[in-house]
Amino acid sequence: MVENITEAQKEQFDSDGYLIVKGLFSSEEIEQLKNRFMQIHSEGPIPGYFSPLSEEDAKGDILKMYPRIMHPHKIDSLSMKYLLDLRLFSILTKLLEEEPLAAQSMFYYKPPGAKGQALHQDNFYLKMEPGTCIAAWTAIDPSNEENGGLYVVPNSQHAEIQCPHRADPEKSFTREEVDIPDGLKPIPAILEPGDVLFFNGNVIHGSYPNTSKDKFRRSFICHYAGISTTKAGNFYKPLYKQDGTPVTDIETTESNPCGTEFTQAEIH
Repeated sequence: MVENITEAQKEQFDSDGYLIVKGLFSSEEIEQLKNRFMQIHSEGPIPGYFSPLSEEDAKGDILKMYPRIMHPHKIDSLSMKYLLDLRLFSILTKLLEEEPLAAQSMFYYKPPGAKGQALHQDNFYLKMEPGTCIAAWTAIDPSNEENGGLYVVPNSQHAEIQCPHRADPEKSFTREEVDIPDGLKPIPAILEPGDVLFFNGNVIHGSYPNTSKDKFRRSFICHYAGISTTKAGNFYKPLYKQDGTPVTDIETTESNPCGTEFTQAEIH
């Protein structure tokens, strides 16, 4: 039976801008994803997608040794399989109230000592119009306050997309940061492996550094938009239907990955 959500869960998503679906993926599936991405890391760089540095070249920045992987679905069949998973599409159909299209996949390793990612809004980067995108954030490890888990700002989906200001390079590996609207505050999204956090592309969210001594906070993150989308950022083309059919008749505009990374020169 294909997974779906209740009317109460849909109402919560509409009200708060996010929804946690517990145990959507099995422990075996999560182990499969984890093993695959640790294998990718061990095999080294993939030009255009994954650029880990050696310990010597990283100069103490653990995230340079374990950077995120952008668009793994374009180079890895397992990633494409999970990007197009029918359980995700079934839930997204209800949340979007129309047929979903897959736009992006990412994998974050976030080892102990890694910086966080400043508060931001995903649709600032994806540029989906009309409306916005939805993220499906799958926990590969337990994700909590100690190991740099995600924070979300409930009800911030009603805010306009902000023009960001500069983030603190000591705390965030990305440059852009947005402000929290008056009256709202971030709360931790506590997740176990296999849980999926869905959130609206206007929702303000981010993470703090991983302060644990020995705990990774790995996550597989995908973005989606509705079939009514007419414009998207060019970094995210093509979009895909659930059966893998690419959708190419969407107007594109200049865009960047989700969160522009600081360069070494900017940090120092």
